[in-house]
Amino acid sequence: MAARDPASFIQGNLQITETPGLPGLRLYTAHPGSGLSRLAEANGPPPYWAYRWAGGMALAHHVTARPEVVRGKRVLDFGAGSGLVAIATARSGAAAVWAAEIDPYGVAAIDLNAALNGVSVEVPAKGAGVPPVDLVLAGDVFYAPDVGRRILPVLERWVAAGIEVLVGDPGRADLPLNRLERLAAYDVTDAGGTAAEGVVFALQFSR
Repeated sequence: MAARDPASFIQGNLQITETPGLPGLRLYTAHPGSGLSRLAEANGPPPYWAYRWAGGMALAHHVTARPEVVRGKRVLDFGAGSGLVAIATARSGAAAVWAAEIDPYGVAAIDLNAALNGVSVEVPAKGAGVPPVDLVLAGDVFYAPDVGRRILPVLERWVAAGIEVLVGDPGRADLPLNRLERLAAYDVTDAGGTAAEGVVFALQFSR
């Protein structure tokens, strides 16, 4: 059985490691003895929050290399997982950072990881909606066809409202490439430590 308290489970079972290519940015991450199978046995969602994914890594590198992208802005990390992108954004001078995540273990991981890095990241309560933002960062949200079909209209509504949306992805098959403008690419590691090219795209308005 999974631990009843997500924060206690994460602190007791995951290890703190530095993020490759982003000095000083540390996260609670999975390792062979993490016991994450207990979460699957409890019929919870897959523990995506316990890994660094290439799209999120690309966005984190992007806002670190180009802090002007987020400096002074109100930013949302959408589908935040571990909170990697939100933490990198806060470290790069954003005025306020929110992280949208529905998995209670992911929410706990974001809080723990933000505290670990000495930054402020707020997770909106479920159903509370998101405060007005200037920029949305969405890493690895097109990992499956059904998920992409649900996510794209949400991102499109922000773009239609004049809010910039940046997508990070290693080039998965379900990316809506006809709607994306390639901005930058970074050599990163994906889940499991494999080398990957993470690409940052701008989502374009569809008339």
